[in-house]
Amino acid sequence: MVEREVVVVPQAGLHARPAKEIVKKARSCSSNITIVKGSREANAQSLMKLMALGAKKGDMVLVRAEGEDEETAVEVVAGLISSEEG
Repeated sequence: MVEREVVVVPQAGLHARPAKEIVKKARSCSSNITIVKGSREANAQSLMKLMALGAKKGDMVLVRAEGEDEETAVEVVAGLISSEEG
């Protein structure tokens, strides 16, 4: 298992377009990817669950992946969360 803490950078937080891009990338990975905010967790492949986290710009989230490509999966998803382009 690989984990990485990251600050949410997109102005909209993990809503709408940023969340859609995260789901798209997460679905291309073979690992199970989870995003954690406080006591809440969401499967990164589920747009509704990801948006339900309510992660806003400036919030700290944990990206966790377990599987064959876990290091790459965490790097890619964390990169989207910590990028204005996400």
